[in-house]
Amino acid sequence: MESFSGISWSDFTRQLFDRIREEILSKGKDYILKIDEDEFIEYLIEKYKLEPLKIYLETESVPEPKKGIEKRSDPWGYYFDTEVYYFTVSYEFTGSEELFFVQPNPRTITSYDIHVKNNRVSFSFSIYKQDAREFNRAKSEAYSDAFDNLEKINNNLQSMKGFENAVKFAFQNEKNKFKQENDFFTAININVNKDTESVFTTPTIIKKDIPQPKVSDNKEFSSEPTMSMNTYNDILKVIYDVGKSMEKKPSTYQGKDEEALRDQILLFLETRYDGTTATGETFNRGGKTDIILKYANDNSNLFVAECKFWHGTSEFLKAISQLFDRYLTWRDSKTALILFVTNKDFSNVLSTIKDEVINHEYYINSNGEKGESSFSYVFRLPQDKNKKVLLEIMALHYDK
Repeated sequence: MESFSGISWSDFTRQLFDRIREEILSKGKDYILKIDEDEFIEYLIEKYKLEPLKIYLETESVPEPKKGIEKRSDPWGYYFDTEVYYFTVSYEFTGSEELFFVQPNPRTITSYDIHVKNNRVSFSFSIYKQDAREFNRAKSEAYSDAFDNLEKINNNLQSMKGFENAVKFAFQNEKNKFKQENDFFTAININVNKDTESVFTTPTIIKKDIPQPKVSDNKEFSSEPTMSMNTYNDILKVIYDVGKSMEKKPSTYQGKDEEALRDQILLFLETRYDGTTATGETFNRGGKTDIILKYANDNSNLFVAECKFWHGTSEFLKAISQLFDRYLTWRDSKTALILFVTNKDFSNVLSTIKDEVINHEYYINSNGEKGESSFSYVFRLPQDKNKKVLLEIMALHYDK
């Protein structure tokens, strides 16, 4: 695409704030009225804030050129075949890549076809002879045409003052509209349904950054990404809140099998986290597990979960064994077992879970409770007694 020759700066900024407003509205009234205002505004600023472009000339990369034959003409109009060398030159850059395709105001009427991918920007050109000076001249001209407007778009960005205040105003403007609507509904005695509050009012809405690879204190460097405890806890809270909300609405679970109930949980996980993919019935190690959250960059696992109907102590312990023996690899460190309980005596089932889990051969210790029916434990992998795994056992009551 031609550099700095797409949408105008004024249209670009207008569309930017349209996207911000659309995201606010997409959350719905209940969410906007209940969410922590400062956290959500911080999330919007972090997601939509633009960063100036900077190209690092010292990172220049010029792979071996492609070689071809082209027809050229001499001054008298006769055509002849000549060798041609096609070069591609790339550089690392930082900043918001979409700015490469925005027309600054004012701008120089020059541009060049560029390609942007993985924080590198590149352009191509050709020469017709093996001449270093010709190569440097052609490269310099192409670079100049491609990036002559870079400083100008950065100047436009610098002049865009008050972005944070504009985002705050956009949020408060839409929130006030929702407040006025609720005041109107109250005045005419229309009640707002409260059943969805636990799902839509979660305060952990700050944009999630999937953690980069970590180095353990007692291990050599590992390139495997791991999930932070904050993200793991947030995943568990989402599942728990969705599950509890479904308990209030029998139509969401009546007559449904494990797969159908699992899919309702996946619906929330699939769109919540940047840089990840959530899938169901996915092969992992020795079989298909119900829920896997993967790191999008290299498809490695971050979170594994299994869903089961409650069929008593024996099947409960077998479900844990199945999860650990068939599905978890050495790389999996955070997991969950989600139990759909149809028994009327739910309290008795919860007591059984806590009494019997300690008898499992992979059990190490209890790690607290995240809710009335969500219990945290530390287990070990069967193939490595020193590898600890966090296991959340969550029971949801679907008795009608």
